[in-house]
Amino acid sequence: MSLLARIQSKSHEHITDQMITEVPIEEVVVPKEETILSDNTISSAAEKDNTPELTNDYFELKNLIFKYIIKERNDEDIDEIVADLDSIISEILNDNEGLTNINDWNILKEEIKNDLTGYGPINPLLLDESVTEVMVNGPKHVYAERNGKLVLTNIKFRDNEHVMAVLEKIVAPLGRRIDESSPMVDARLMDGSRVNAIIPPLALNGPTITIRKFSKDPFTIRDLIGFGTLTEEMANFTKACVEAKLNIFVSGGTGSGKTTTLNVLSSFISNKDRIVTIEDAAELQLGQEHVVSLETRPPNIEGKGMISIRDLVRNSLRMRPDRIVIGEVRGGEALDMLQAMNTGHDGSLATGHSNSPRDMVARLETMVLMAGMELPVKAIREQIAGALDVIIQQSRLKDGTRRITNITEVQGLEGDIIVLQDIFTFKQFGLDENGKILGKLVPTGIRPKFYERMENEGIHLPTSIFTEKVEN
Repeated sequence: MSLLARIQSKSHEHITDQMITEVPIEEVVVPKEETILSDNTISSAAEKDNTPELTNDYFELKNLIFKYIIKERNDEDIDEIVADLDSIISEILNDNEGLTNINDWNILKEEIKNDLTGYGPINPLLLDESVTEVMVNGPKHVYAERNGKLVLTNIKFRDNEHVMAVLEKIVAPLGRRIDESSPMVDARLMDGSRVNAIIPPLALNGPTITIRKFSKDPFTIRDLIGFGTLTEEMANFTKACVEAKLNIFVSGGTGSGKTTTLNVLSSFISNKDRIVTIEDAAELQLGQEHVVSLETRPPNIEGKGMISIRDLVRNSLRMRPDRIVIGEVRGGEALDMLQAMNTGHDGSLATGHSNSPRDMVARLETMVLMAGMELPVKAIREQIAGALDVIIQQSRLKDGTRRITNITEVQGLEGDIIVLQDIFTFKQFGLDENGKILGKLVPTGIRPKFYERMENEGIHLPTSIFTEKVEN
């Protein structure tokens, strides 16, 4: 096995097993003007501002080290090379006495170690559990999302070729390829993190990588309550909706937490049910015993062999599912999903992009038309009104927090209009001293029409949860 292949293999082991734990939070420098972050984070950033700039000698020495490793240590194990870094550096310095202007030896060794065993400069961010998303906008601009806010880090790549080398290490073990003939890729790492990459000529600023990380241990409903995403009463209500086999659609914008909420809702499904999950990149982490996970496949180098979400939805209907869970509906598969919900597959769950429950209904109409069927609008609305029971709207607010802002019942069709009724809505009270939004999900006072259906299923909810509590 070549050194490159062994490095690629080592990268996945390294990230999956979380072998490096000593990643300092100071690796990420936060601009001082970012006042919405905690005092500790700003303090760390201020300390990091004193780090000297890396010199040309530093980068030249680093390149010489890699050339030496590839040429002289190609057949050795990666761990042996890492353990012998000090002697390798000393040997190269002896042969290049002019390279003396090296500011930080620890940074040099850590970067080489990351390049050999991990994913290069972004390795510390991938190992930092407080970072939820990593964005590489070309070689000189790397952003990280922490606590719902994006910050510019001090991490840099040497050049576009360095970014491409790291990108190759990411996608090659996944059986994917990215080059000028196929300049986009959407995949997932071994630990479940989702990776999207796009390169020149489509990306004008250089290779662009977006990695959305997922918690090693999936969040539970208790976690969402702790985060303030929803309240205890709303948690009991959504749990009852899943147990009553209502068809639920989670809608929201990019990064609003739809997949996390879908995963939590899926955890309420009975262990006796046969669950079929359908996703572009498998992200759901269900704990039930009887789960069949399906994932789409991109076209091959000849442009053939693509398997879409719609193909998988159609196929899932022949797999005798008790529940169908679709990671994201974004096209013609909406028609097949609605057909399934209307033909006995109750309790199905899905997500989609929208700004409000009403927008989600309008988008579903558009997506059904994308299936290529010449259906009248009223027929489409009848399908939607008959299929969906509940729309849960999730939003990422200005302070970076993710909240459920609406739980809405789809009551049916009146004339040509789909009737929606909010059962719970988010009420904002103001801002605290740190700029955090104060508010909570409160009931509108209206009891849903499917309440009797829940009662018939033996699921009892106190009617008081549909009435806002008056605080003294």
